[in-house]
Amino acid sequence: MNTITLDQALSGVGQEAGVSPWRAVTQDMIDQFADATDDHQFIHCDPERAATETNFGGTIAHGFLTLSLLSAMAFETIPRIEGADIGINQGFDTVRFVAPVKTGARIRTRFVLAKIKARPSGWIEVAHDVTIEIEGSLKPALTARWLTLAFIQPEQG
Repeated sequence: MNTITLDQALSGVGQEAGVSPWRAVTQDMIDQFADATDDHQFIHCDPERAATETNFGGTIAHGFLTLSLLSAMAFETIPRIEGADIGINQGFDTVRFVAPVKTGARIRTRFVLAKIKARPSGWIEVAHDVTIEIEGSLKPALTARWLTLAFIQPEQG
């Protein structure tokens, strides 16, 4: 796992933090997400009906499934700050679902460090502007400003 110092992180505002590998979104993933969230709308779970009754040509991923994949893509992409043993999802300032992710499509996330602030308490506030891209599409699946926290134990003086 790639790590950087806090000073390196602080100097990286406005720069791309990384681009995740491509990840396929399968019908099995969609069905499991539908089971976990009780969202079995036919546009997600019924390929035949979605093919004939929508202009998607088949099923599409839940927007929230696409959003939830950010955690895994961040873990495999964004360098960790040295000494930060904990990371917490704080939420989003904005989330926009721009284009549907069709079943079988491949997606990846582009992470740009938008803001970082180190508090004396050891907590580090981090904001990334994220864009989940769909392979072969001009439009992204979503854009968001994602807020997270990391913690570095303050030195005892």
